[in-house]
Amino acid sequence: GQCDRGSAALIQRAGADPARVGLAPADPDQIWRSLTAPDEGAGRPHVSSSSSGTVSLLRRVGQVDPSSLGSYRAAGGYEMLRRAVGLGPQGVLREVKDAKLLGRGGAAFPTAIKWEAVAANPVQPHYVICNADESEPGTFKDRVLMESDPYALIEALTVMGYACEAAHGFIYIRGEYPLAEARLRHAVAQARALGFLGPDVMGKGFAFDIEVRRGAGAYIAGEETALINSLEGKRAEPRNKPPFPAQSGLFGKPTAVNNVETLLSVLEILRVGGPSFASVGTENSTGTRLFCLSGCVERPGLYEYDFGVTLGEVIDAAGGVRGGRPLQAVLLGGAAGSFVGPSALDMPLTFEAVRAAGTTLGSGVVLVLDDTVDVVALLRRITQFFRDESCGQCVPCRVGTVRQEELLARLASGTPRGSMATELALLDDIGSVARDASICGLGQTAISAVQSAVKLGLIGS
Repeated sequence: GQCDRGSAALIQRAGADPARVGLAPADPDQIWRSLTAPDEGAGRPHVSSSSSGTVSLLRRVGQVDPSSLGSYRAAGGYEMLRRAVGLGPQGVLREVKDAKLLGRGGAAFPTAIKWEAVAANPVQPHYVICNADESEPGTFKDRVLMESDPYALIEALTVMGYACEAAHGFIYIRGEYPLAEARLRHAVAQARALGFLGPDVMGKGFAFDIEVRRGAGAYIAGEETALINSLEGKRAEPRNKPPFPAQSGLFGKPTAVNNVETLLSVLEILRVGGPSFASVGTENSTGTRLFCLSGCVERPGLYEYDFGVTLGEVIDAAGGVRGGRPLQAVLLGGAAGSFVGPSALDMPLTFEAVRAAGTTLGSGVVLVLDDTVDVVALLRRITQFFRDESCGQCVPCRVGTVRQEELLARLASGTPRGSMATELALLDDIGSVARDASICGLGQTAISAVQSAVKLGLIGS
């Protein structure tokens, strides 16, 4: 979650007064000093919003005090919750549907359909969950939002609870985000103390409260059913679907799960109205998108654009390829995404355009590689990551991720088993089985980056 700032460290202090701090960028000297003296951790991220201005998720970042509810309210905070109550649950659902909001976590599932399914389910109680387990390599957008604008997430989750007729919500936050967690816990306590959470929210006659739960560092817990298992105190292993969480989720009850960026988009929908939100971007990709620029660019950071901006425009906004070197490739969507070459710079960054190009926006990762990057070494690190993060529940993923890493290790050492063609055929076999038979998205996408690299001629040529 610190990919915009290079090497990072998480320091945990045990004892009577335990503490956790993240350092980024981190070097050995800085880590050594932090062992004996407290350190505030990461500095302020580079954030840029180049949206049309109609919609902006970053409007409050750097403008409000993340520790002050008063500062948030002075910037218009909780006006959207008042508007939601004025519309009623069905009115909120109608606005979200009119906005044609798709989830920003990677699957791009229509948000209104998920919320409607929970709201209409007669089984009680209902639950809502914010998936803040942002573990996709290259992604840091949700961290920035939670650290800089925590009250907005509290308000947005309250709106979600109101629309889904849920009285209880959870924020499941990544264990490596101590600053974001501390600010969210403080925000929840302040909101509860002032009546924005509790048995009678703002005196409007509905109950809603939030618990913040810390994950233990499992990538797989970002999958919504694995996250639900973790919240129940079980191993973070994905469930077979159906039933989907809207039918049987947390504790077997109807549950809606969305990530941080999706929920903050709901506040913007209520601010401008669903149709106005839908007018931003393109017909099938509405609103704005947060892009996490990292790698070989001059200014790594978080960039917001209306859907439809091209890949080249986003990279240029980050200062272009560092040092003016030639662009080798771009990894879109994170470790579970795929590579595109320089010929894709004119590609619009929309759900439909990237799907047509055989790639994905995923969680908004744009990892830029110049001509000095050893792609095979990078891919081997990705395959090691998936090997280690597979929950091991299903054979195609548990075995396939290991076989993929072994294959990349052979290529990296220059000792292929047989010919290169034989190895690439084996890679295709592993990918086909993993995609068709894995229980969840980890196994289904674990080989995407490697196969796209082969297709581009980055390896095996």
